[in-house]
Amino acid sequence: MSSSSSSFSSCAESGNPSPHPAAAPAGVRPARRRCHDVFWLVVFLLHLFVIGGMLALAGLNRFRMADRFNIDPFVQAYTNHTAAPPAPQPEPPGPDVTVTKHKALPSELTETYWKYYGAAGAVGTVLAWAWLAAAAGKRDGGRVAMRAAVHSLTAYLAVVSVLCFWGKHFFWGVALAVGAALHFLYVMSVIDRFPFTMLVLQKAVRMVWELPKVTRVAYAFVLVMLCWMALWSFGVSGIVAMHIPNRGQWWLVLALSVSLFWTGAVLSNTIHVIVSGMVFLVLIHGGQAAASMPPKPLLKSLQYAVTTSFGSICYGSLFTAAIRTLRWEIRGIRSKIGNNECLLCCVDFFFHIVETLVRFFNKYAYVQIAVNGHSFNRSARDAWELFQSTGIEALIAYDCSGAVLLMSTILGGLITGTCTGVWVYFTQSDKAIIVGSTSMLMGMILVGLTVVVVESAVTSIYICYAEDPLLIQRWDPEFFEQMSEALHERLQYRSSRARQILNGRLDHLPSTSSI
Repeated sequence: MSSSSSSFSSCAESGNPSPHPAAAPAGVRPARRRCHDVFWLVVFLLHLFVIGGMLALAGLNRFRMADRFNIDPFVQAYTNHTAAPPAPQPEPPGPDVTVTKHKALPSELTETYWKYYGAAGAVGTVLAWAWLAAAAGKRDGGRVAMRAAVHSLTAYLAVVSVLCFWGKHFFWGVALAVGAALHFLYVMSVIDRFPFTMLVLQKAVRMVWELPKVTRVAYAFVLVMLCWMALWSFGVSGIVAMHIPNRGQWWLVLALSVSLFWTGAVLSNTIHVIVSGMVFLVLIHGGQAAASMPPKPLLKSLQYAVTTSFGSICYGSLFTAAIRTLRWEIRGIRSKIGNNECLLCCVDFFFHIVETLVRFFNKYAYVQIAVNGHSFNRSARDAWELFQSTGIEALIAYDCSGAVLLMSTILGGLITGTCTGVWVYFTQSDKAIIVGSTSMLMGMILVGLTVVVVESAVTSIYICYAEDPLLIQRWDPEFFEQMSEALHERLQYRSSRARQILNGRLDHLPSTSSI
């Protein structure tokens, strides 16, 4: 905790989130930040270069004419070689039936599907900007938007599931129906936590409302993501237009979707670091209008995020989201298990594995990256040790703000995918699922770029409360009292639950007679 406290003092003096020794000799400049996780930065940039080339090649191959570069036979041959042996082919048609490559599928070109992805990008952008405008434009707008996402996601999943069954896509219908059921069960299991969750989100929205410049950064990053999505959708449109046997299209699109998800996560976490640095400065100086506030803090946070900290952002973006989602699910299951010792033991085993991973991959690491400029693993470990030593982790485990914001992201993606998928269904029904699912991913990424602004404010509030609760008390005394009371209740609850488990296990021990 001492190293973090020194970073607070250094920020207050110079406005530089990077820590430097408080007792540095006169005339000695503070140490500059070093680049960390450079390997993952190089991997990410190479990935962009390679995937970008593949997308351009795939899109141009079917642009304005079929198989422009004559690569379709090689792709089909590779797919047939790697897949199972094909079924026996029927007899070739007689001489009176003529089928040519250009007459068979004259409309399967890149521009056939690019318009659908263009519409998906437009819908996702409108939803993203509308969500951020609703959250940051009015004090109660964010609360209304997030409550609507929580209560409507189950119903929307069920409606899309019915549409899939109607279109005879039974696998996706079952998958979405199961998703709707799981979401409903999760909401019911944590519904008692929503009052505190909405309180934290309301204060985070207020913080964003006081920092209008960070919303402009989010808008700018949405435009940056749209530029990459233009190339991505161009290439995917060319792949969808190709006719690769043995579901080869799905495997190629899946690989490109993972690439798109990683790129979107990197941009999203870059915003996370920028906003965290801004929130940190506001809380440490007591307000944006304070006389001690350094000049151009947003520009400085942006500079660090896209230079020295960018490698750590690329590294953490690979794993953080998946591990965080898995942790929420296991926590929800674990909290509802009764006296079934065998099931509780199995769930606890997986729970401890996930908790170990969380020590190295958690979203609070990005706040430490913004403040201290350390590597991702060190920042994640420092944040976790800080929460464990102060007991704040009990309050964070009770808070569901991350899950609520994820619901908003999923809902935005579902709306985007549904709008695009319905359009494709009435024109080319056999491609509705592949285009709709990839459009859903595009919508989720675009909405996630704006939702992360509020999530960054939430994580920064927890970090500052763990470092020095007086920062929160000076910013909002009433909120400080509410957080302190909630923390006291959660620590008491954990203590009583631990005593109950210990007593229950002691009761099952065989009685021994004293000698």
